[in-house]
Amino acid sequence: MIGYSFILILLGVLVIAGWKTSRAGYQSAPYRVVRAAGPFEVRDYPPLTVVETAMPGRESGMNGSFNRLFRFITGANESKEKISMTTPVFMTGNASNATMAFVMPAKFTAERVPKPLDSSVEVRQLPAGRFAVMRFSGGRNPINEKQALDQLKQWIASERMAELSPPVYAYFDPPWTPTFLRRNEVMLRTASGE
Repeated sequence: MIGYSFILILLGVLVIAGWKTSRAGYQSAPYRVVRAAGPFEVRDYPPLTVVETAMPGRESGMNGSFNRLFRFITGANESKEKISMTTPVFMTGNASNATMAFVMPAKFTAERVPKPLDSSVEVRQLPAGRFAVMRFSGGRNPINEKQALDQLKQWIASERMAELSPPVYAYFDPPWTPTFLRRNEVMLRTASGE
């Protein structure tokens, strides 16, 4: 019985260590926290260079979208350059008009990113701005996203902030990360004076 308990503890430690090192191994989009309150933050983001693709049917199109972007960073671009994976993966839009985007590493400007070979992949720069953000865990699904968005909107209203954009969902972890350990975020652009 002691041996069985030891093995379970060891497996738990290995899972947590693997999860922490997998997320920690990626460069993340930079931001500055202006204010924090529990799971909520107000952040300032600089301009971010991303590669983006359509995600038709939001749920059904996710894997094809991810694969297009992944092919781009692994060399399906004019210079055949391999580009490091970063976090988070951004998703925006609704079931009929959604996109997925990978943030480019900090050394890349929009002009420096190699041209995609796939015409459905586009390089663009997201403008700098202030965002209200809520962190949540769990799997990526419409129920979790709606609950997190509703909570963020309630917090924004209680703080008398303005919503200036549709929601952006940010996902930080690889698919093998246990859902209860995942870092997910919902973001809404707000006015910079708030």
